[in-house]
Amino acid sequence: MTLELGMITIDCEDPQRLAAFWTGALGVSIAQDYGDFLFLTPAREGGPTLGFQRVPEPRAGKNRVHIDFGAHDREEEVKRLVELGATEGERHEQPGLVWTVLTDPEGNEFCVANQASPV
Repeated sequence: MTLELGMITIDCEDPQRLAAFWTGALGVSIAQDYGDFLFLTPAREGGPTLGFQRVPEPRAGKNRVHIDFGAHDREEEVKRLVELGATEGERHEQPGLVWTVLTDPEGNEFCVANQASPV
């Protein structure tokens, strides 16, 4: 049996508002909008789809799962994401690996690492 990653779904209070942030962040569009659930076009062919699902309660505590992204110019990308509505968090550094933790407009954490990082 082969398991394939098809979609990453983020629970949220306002799927359309969160999708507006992520379409700008990833340079993609909304593929389908069903009101309480929508999903974006994949960022690259064969890549996973990002979905947003309305839930009644706000996010509480730390994410149990988060998405890691890589960028050739991490600092410039972090700046761009903050301008889109993300909040910059802590910066971490290990030998050969530098990343910044951010949160999207609903407080969901994600990371942006230097492209050479194993993300």
